Amino acid sequence: MLMITNVQRYVAIKRGLGYKFADQEQMLLKYAGFADARGDEYTFADRMIEWASMAPSGQRSREWLRVARHFAISMHAEDDRNEIPPRDVFGRAKRPRPRPHILTPSDVNRIMEAALSVPPVASITPHTYHHLFGLLATTGLRVSEGVALFYTDITPDGLMIRETKFRKTRLVPIHDSTRTALAEYLTLRQRIGGPSPHLFVLSTGEPPDHATVTRTFVRLARQVGLRGPQGERGPRLHDLRHSFAVRSLEQCGSDRATINRHMLALSTYLGHACLSDTYWYLEATPVLVQQIATATEAFREGGAA
Repeated sequence: MLMITNVQRYVAIKRGLGYKFADQEQMLLKYAGFADARGDEYTFADRMIEWASMAPSGQRSREWLRVARHFAISMHAEDDRNEIPPRDVFGRAKRPRPRPHILTPSDVNRIMEAALSVPPVASITPHTYHHLFGLLATTGLRVSEGVALFYTDITPDGLMIRETKFRKTRLVPIHDSTRTALAEYLTLRQRIGGPSPHLFVLSTGEPPDHATVTRTFVRLARQVGLRGPQGERGPRLHDLRHSFAVRSLEQCGSDRATINRHMLALSTYLGHACLSDTYWYLEATPVLVQQIATATEAFREGGAA
């Protein structure tokens, strides 16, 4: 059987489990072409390593081999003649998460106000950015989820977020103040925004893309003094989501049982695939980090943890 046939079957299984698997599919198709050109009937460790070494960088080689290795593990489970390459041939390197910048309500308000000056001023565009940034800040939505919203996704129970990062659909409750702000935007949107079914559109009548929204946020953050000159690190668009999660966790106080219950609810609300992704926000929550440090110190000294 050709390797490409095995890859296609593997991709179909992954997608059946709910993964988009787009980038991984492209990598595996390249590997399959490489293996089939050499007549490989089974996965060979040396062949996978040879193929991965052709990537444009060491980091990409690690990523190519990681994806191919998972495929090899699946193949080996069916037939042990399929070899599994070693895990760390190209070194152990995990890309660190960027340090989050936790924005204050005042920071968010400054960016939202600055958004009203985005050209063309006498159009829907500045109002779209103003309300989109506000929605991301008050709900913790991913930017891709925000720009993908349709009119019909606003329901009496909240926002319907359809088939997002992990092909999951979820309902996101929203505060009355957020609903009021969306209603104000919709009034203007229906008058000058054009016929598109998308909730957020620019003066072109089309929704903004992820990259454009990101660039606009960075430019505005620099304009209001939250970022330094070009090349310096500072708040990113995704930090609106970080800030929402951190502020949410801070409301739990010091009751660890409450934090654990809230963590599960927050993970569902944010659309995380793994609860561990949500626990990472503890590291960016100074109030809770201090509480953890205090409890750890008390335990070390023999006190109550």
